[in-house]
Amino acid sequence: SPQVQPFLPQWLAQPKLVQKRIKDNLVPIGDVPGIHPRLLKKLQMNGIESFFPVQAEVIPAILQSASNGYLMGQGGYRPKDICVSAPTGSGKTLSFVIPIVQILLDRVVCQVRALVVLPTKELAQQVSKVFNIYTDGTGLKVILITGQKSFAKEQEMLVQKKVTGYGSLADIIVATPGRLTDHISQTPGFSLMQLRFLIIDEADRMIDDMHQNCLNQIVKAAFQVENDSGSNTLFQRTKPGPITAASSCYPQIPLQKLLFSATLTQDPEKLQQLDLFQPRLFTSVYSEKKTLGDGTETEQDTNKKYTLPEGLSQCYVPCDLNSKPLLLLHFMLTMKFTRVLCFTNSREASHRLFLLVQAFGGVSVAEFSSRLPPNERRRTMKEFEQGKIQLLISTDATARGIDVKEVNYVINYDAPQFIRTYIHRVGRTARAGKAGVAFSLVLRIQERRFLRMLKDAGIQDIKKHPVKGNSLKPLVQQYEEALCKLEKTIK
Repeated sequence: SPQVQPFLPQWLAQPKLVQKRIKDNLVPIGDVPGIHPRLLKKLQMNGIESFFPVQAEVIPAILQSASNGYLMGQGGYRPKDICVSAPTGSGKTLSFVIPIVQILLDRVVCQVRALVVLPTKELAQQVSKVFNIYTDGTGLKVILITGQKSFAKEQEMLVQKKVTGYGSLADIIVATPGRLTDHISQTPGFSLMQLRFLIIDEADRMIDDMHQNCLNQIVKAAFQVENDSGSNTLFQRTKPGPITAASSCYPQIPLQKLLFSATLTQDPEKLQQLDLFQPRLFTSVYSEKKTLGDGTETEQDTNKKYTLPEGLSQCYVPCDLNSKPLLLLHFMLTMKFTRVLCFTNSREASHRLFLLVQAFGGVSVAEFSSRLPPNERRRTMKEFEQGKIQLLISTDATARGIDVKEVNYVINYDAPQFIRTYIHRVGRTARAGKAGVAFSLVLRIQERRFLRMLKDAGIQDIKKHPVKGNSLKPLVQQYEEALCKLEKTIK
């Protein structure tokens, strides 16, 4: 039966298309209008000479929305919310870091004005690191809130008690949902009433039920009425409603939402919950014959729902359960793959596979999962990036959105059950225009469903890559010894 297309609101149906071919569409940083010379200098110091297409489109759009100073939208109007849908590795982080730092450069009083919410600690750390690079020397304070420090310690980092009341110690907060909601409800003097930007990164994950509540709480805290002090109602924020003569006679800080995602949901109901204001969508996830601004046609299959990195080759290996570990060893030892990120579907599976490869020997291997404390995860990641570890075995939860440098191969040891998982996993390689290969080990009973899933998402260029049993034979004896060894240690 033909699928019923949900009615798409116009902003979703007619987005601003952003070139998806990163390499051919780099924009020299000096050509993007409106960027502060100070930030241009910082970008150059960090070796950034040109912007990716997403950055070149989104940075000016955010700057524009605060062109009359951050207290107001453009022309005194409330700024439109912005959604950005672009594949992993296409430069989303910088596209909000640069404009936000620039807009806040001339702030006088320290208040929480930008809040970035991310689903995992690793992502939050990664983003706060980028913010720190660009706020360095500006006097702007970036605080990371992920529960890695004690709650009391975080409270000290956020608020300072003064004679006159509480003062904020943060201009920009980068946080994970759980810890953030705790501070909203339990930290005296923690205020979001001056919040100007709410950035939701990996938005599709944040819209999921767990975090919806977090988003509601943020918005509630931003529009909360200070009842205790009966303070100056002139600058009180009211939940935006229709503009009336009365409501337009005093300035009110707008709260603008910026959503970023590799797989932005097209589900209007989910998006409804976000309560977006006249949103604009920038996307490099497009299909059909649409003409981009420069008159070039993009020839695409009409049902492409996702974009994959350009330099990515995809293969799948039909196999049975017993040959999966042997295939992995074959890739590592016989085919000499290096810098491999290998995904399983659970922590247990990751751990077992790690022990097995370790027992077999000959491969520098590590596991990356929520079993491990954050500092150990950081160390592992560093060693992988330095090439000391050739095989990193991970779960989806841990690797989601993480920018691992220099992954040559992604191996789906367990075939992903959802297309979105597939997109995120294989998007860990071939980042920023480089080449990479993704191998999926697919059980024969899963093969039809797996190929169907990709086909439905418009992914056609996956090649079948059978591995002959003979090539696994030399590994069998040592493998069985490793298994015995493992049985003993586990007991």
